Amino acid sequence: MTGSCSSTLEEVIVTGDLATRCRVEVDPSRLKQALLDIGSRMAEDPTGVLQRFVDLAMEIGGGVSSGISVLEDATPAFFRWQFLRGSLAAFEGATTPRNYSPCGMTLDADAPVLARHPERYYVWIADAGITIPEVLLVPLRRGSQLIATLWIVSDRIGHFNRGHADALMELAGFVSAALQVFRTEEQLKEALAEQEALAREMSHRVKNLFSIIEGMVLLTARRARTKEELAEALSGRIRALSRAHGLVRRSFTIGGPVGMEAELEPLLRAVLNPHEPALSVPGNLPASRVLLAGPDVRLGDHALNNIALIFHELVTNAAKYGALHDDEGSVDIAWAIMDNELLLQWAERGGKAIEGPPASAGFGTQLVTRTVRDSLGGSVSYEWKRDGLEVTLRLPMDSLAR
Repeated sequence: MTGSCSSTLEEVIVTGDLATRCRVEVDPSRLKQALLDIGSRMAEDPTGVLQRFVDLAMEIGGGVSSGISVLEDATPAFFRWQFLRGSLAAFEGATTPRNYSPCGMTLDADAPVLARHPERYYVWIADAGITIPEVLLVPLRRGSQLIATLWIVSDRIGHFNRGHADALMELAGFVSAALQVFRTEEQLKEALAEQEALAREMSHRVKNLFSIIEGMVLLTARRARTKEELAEALSGRIRALSRAHGLVRRSFTIGGPVGMEAELEPLLRAVLNPHEPALSVPGNLPASRVLLAGPDVRLGDHALNNIALIFHELVTNAAKYGALHDDEGSVDIAWAIMDNELLLQWAERGGKAIEGPPASAGFGTQLVTRTVRDSLGGSVSYEWKRDGLEVTLRLPMDSLAR
């Protein structure tokens, strides 16, 4: 805010003046006929009806501008100006704060509010270069919920009276109904768009899973000596993908596409839990066996599947040959975000002593390396310490979002 207040709130909010001014009645038959005509078209064209309501409000009130300020469901809450007519029409779509505006005071009062030169108190109005000699506002509701305000601006002080306020309140009941129809229609359009985007995303996700599984089958078949070995290796990897798939949820961005994502820690728990023999409560790994530590990290669909495969291979190797083969062993997994990279470290402790690195990399190690390098654009390093294997992954954050 760049301006400063030149009036107090008591000098700006002058609703009491409505009762002292000479009352001018609005022709009730004319208002009734206009409302009936508009009401008959409400379901067919709610947008056009709302615009007509604003025109009618400006006509009834004899103002120079009129519009509706709709309360948006956000934090912090704000109003969005819509269906503007007259001198302020150029501000269509502008936003104003819920708790620092005449509209907010109108919802708080749940009654008509009259303001005189509100720009002298509300700095954001003055900063926009708007001068408002007088504005009359009434609340709009949906059932018991206050959802918006209908307002009229006059170019002179002393214009509005109780007759204008009563007529505007009568009009507000019809405007509220039309606004509800309009918002319902908009929500339906958004829901349909989301469903279409979700269908496209699911199609992509299924194709991605098939591609990954096809690659696993080909690679595993080359190394398996028997059909039993092939079945065991494949079933484990497919189960890891299945558990990862079960964690996926939809994500939405305003004005953006539907996405698929999950958190890193729940994914690791889902992959590691089946290899924890001391596990008693689903979803909780005893600290004595497996310790997870790191910040929240969201994974996109592509990264989710690949991370699941990587840790399935690591934990399978630990269960067969490493720290999780015996009850005394443990695994520490820690991660941090540094320089737009995820630094992820796997450290085994308490297993059978390691004499040195293996003579040749096994298939699981090759699969991890290929996945990290080719699918996630990262790097992986192994350190074969005597008390346990340590693996360090460096993964670009951009690749994890996909």
